[in-house]
Formats: sequence, C-alpha cells, structure tokens
Amino acid sequence: MNVQTFLALYLISVPVFFVIDMIWLGFIASTFYRDRLGSMLEISWGPAVVFYLLYLIGLIFFAVYPHLSAGWQTVALYGGLFGFFTYATYDMTNLATLKGWPLDLAVVDIVWGTILGASVATVTYVVYGLF
Repeated sequence: MNVQTFLALYLISVPVFFVIDMIWLGFIASTFYRDRLGSMLEISWGPAVVFYLLYLIGLIFFAVYPHLSAGWQTVALYGGLFGFFTYATYDMTNLATLKGWPLDLAVVDIVWGTILGASVATVTYVVYGLF
C-alpha cells in the first residue's frame, strides 16, 4: 500500500464527506430525524467526529484505494456498498434493540448511507485524479 496515496485520498474525502453529510443533516433531512426521534436525538460531537473519521478510513480502504485503476463507476459501486452495509448495520441493530426505533427512519437512513458512500467515494476519486 502506498501510504502517501492513501493519505491524499483520505484528506480529500474529509471535507467532501462533511459538506455532503452536513447539507443532508442540516438542511434536507433535519426535521425528518427530529420528528421521528424527538427527545432521543442529541448530538454528541466527539463520538460523531470519531465515527466520521473512522468511516472515511474504511471507505477509502475498501472502496477507493483498491479501485483507483478501475474507474469511477467501480469506485461508486464499492462506495455505495460500503455505505449500505455500514448504515444498515447501524439501523438494523437499532431496529433490533431499541424499542420504538422508526422503520421509515431506518429505510431512509440506509438509502442515505448508500448515496453518501457512493458520492463521497466518487468525488474523492475524481478530485484525486485532477492532481
């Protein structure tokens, strides 16, 4: 593994991820989550930032870095799959263990995770290719 390439991809992905996810969480779906979770919704920024930074290591490791020579479509596919499985793990675990976890929230969140993974992986790949 070329650590310099991996690090470059990671550093590109961080702002891409935060911009895309903050648009989703801050503007598009903020009331959707608030309406369904009510008082359960409380952002703890430390763990949230740690999750995002770790998520991006996985996304780069599994979806972007190994497919740099395959093209954006392959990167998008693997990014989408990574997002799907990570968000499905979270939401399905919540459905299985938390009384009252909304099914529609789980479905929307899994779809969002798939879109987020695919889009962040693809944009990271494209931006990396510009250098």
